[in-house]
Amino acid sequence: MLGFPCNQFGKQEPGDAGEIARTCHINYGVTFPMFEKVEVNGTAAHPIFRYLKDELLGMIGGRIKWNFTKFLIGRDGEPLKRFAPITTPDKMDAEILAALEI
Repeated sequence: MLGFPCNQFGKQEPGDAGEIARTCHINYGVTFPMFEKVEVNGTAAHPIFRYLKDELLGMIGGRIKWNFTKFLIGRDGEPLKRFAPITTPDKMDAEILAALEI
């Protein structure tokens, strides 16, 4: 699991990378790597998110609706599934296990 903070949704991530990582660890128990803040929508969207959105359209097409949208990517780098912001990691277990078997 990798985290890419984004401040495009209600300005929820105003801090720098260190502050965001600490907040996620303290408030949510996050132990996975957190990267620098990126944009996920618009012309300045990070290339990985442009690619993921093209490969796995969401409910509003090629945009990311809100923070905590999740993408499952296979070992080969192939995007497999997109999950809504409200989907908790435990609800993704079956798809993650299936991806590990591929």
